Amino acid sequence: MCLGVPGQIVAIGDDAFQLATVDVCGVKRDVNISLICDESPQQLLGKWVLVHVGFAMSVIDEDEAKQTQEALIAMSQLEHEVGDFLGLNQK
Repeated sequence: MCLGVPGQIVAIGDDAFQLATVDVCGVKRDVNISLICDESPQQLLGKWVLVHVGFAMSVIDEDEAKQTQEALIAMSQLEHEVGDFLGLNQK
C-alpha cells in the first residue's frame, strides 16, 4: 500500500529543482517539489502538500491536510490493538 502524508512547506529554495523543507507533524524533511512547481517556488511557501517517498505529489488545502493527519494519528493509535488482536488469533 502506498501512503501520502500531508505536510506544510516551511522553507524553499529559488528554483523548482531545489529541495523544500516540509513540516510533517512537527518533523521537518527535505522534499523534492519539481512535480508541483509550475511557477515561482516561492508561491508554494506555506502551502500544504501530499508527500510520498520524498516528493511533493500534489498541493492540498489545509482542511484536507488536517483531516488526513487526524486519520493517520487515529490509525497509529489503533495499530497496537490490531497487533494484539492478531496475536490472539495466532495462539
